[in-house]
Amino acid sequence: MPDPFSRRGFLPPADPCTHFGLGSRYCLLDEIGRDLPSRLLESDFRAYAESLAIPHWFETRSEEQHLAELQLYFLRLSFLASGYINQVGQPSTERLPANIAVPLVHAANLLGVPPILNYAAYALYNWKRYDPCKPVALGNIDTIQNFVHLYDEHWFILIHVEIEAQAASVLKAVQSFHLQVVDTGSLESETVNVSLREVGDCLEEQLRVLKRIPERMSPDLYFHTFRPYIRFFENVEYCGVPAAPLAGIGVGAGADAKKGRVYYRGETGAQSSIMPVLINLLKIEHKPSILVDHLMDIRQYMPPSHREFIERTAKLPSIKALAEAETFDRVLELMAQFREVHLNWAVGYINKHVKDPRGTGGTPYMQWLQQLIDETREHKNSHD
Repeated sequence: MPDPFSRRGFLPPADPCTHFGLGSRYCLLDEIGRDLPSRLLESDFRAYAESLAIPHWFETRSEEQHLAELQLYFLRLSFLASGYINQVGQPSTERLPANIAVPLVHAANLLGVPPILNYAAYALYNWKRYDPCKPVALGNIDTIQNFVHLYDEHWFILIHVEIEAQAASVLKAVQSFHLQVVDTGSLESETVNVSLREVGDCLEEQLRVLKRIPERMSPDLYFHTFRPYIRFFENVEYCGVPAAPLAGIGVGAGADAKKGRVYYRGETGAQSSIMPVLINLLKIEHKPSILVDHLMDIRQYMPPSHREFIERTAKLPSIKALAEAETFDRVLELMAQFREVHLNWAVGYINKHVKDPRGTGGTPYMQWLQQLIDETREHKNSHD
């Protein structure tokens, strides 16, 4: 069974494409991306964006052979689209012009995701290394594309990139369970405990990195300057695109597919596949709620191969009875602590600015985040 995730986690197996080759018909997108943070400061940005003659992706190109370029193409276009709809300091708009909407929808369909900036484009494929011989880690990585000139946005993205790189240890451990079930039809206690200890060690490192968010990211700058750009699209018309293709992917409540108006969830760390893999591995049951429904819905915003790995993990037998209680409970406790840090950042970076906050994915999250934390801890062996 192929194992594409044990070296880099859910990051691409090779470093992302940072620019299109010399003479490429897509070079214009590199220029657009380079200038985007400055252009977004101008009141005529939307007029400029509507004037662009954006080259369409060649349908005849092999998706696998040119996947990294296609991901960069989608990254550039989805940043442009979110900048257009959510431009800070300008009146809101519910219309994405055809010159952006049509090629964006085509690229999104090829990638199997909704046509809006997602976590994959904002983080998973949005990094480069200074030294290719050194790890994918803070201090050796930078972003490819941003909305603003502030390093705070770079830092926000790069924190997620390092956490994703560290997740390779988690996915390697989970993959060992997949292989053992295929080979023997069951799991062995020794393998389970060795792998769970590796998962726990990885979660400790991820928690350490997550706690570094305040080092270089101001709450005020986050909320007012670049968070608006990663928010959801609500009742947006994708001009030049038939309603039917849009209705098939990612349409949320309140969408009017017949008129071509859609609701898409915005980029959010909840679109990372790490936690869903662990939830399915450990068979944590969360009671139905709006947030739990939201977490299930946003899986369609993940790359298809990531969704497939989550689904395969859900089919694994329960490991709880095979695991040492202390080892099993340690993983659960670290997952709960990771969510608690996330909750604390939500309070400090978002809630102090608004009375009724919604996440960038569009969901009011505060009353349900604690539920996820409590139910994770309730799954410990000590509660049996």
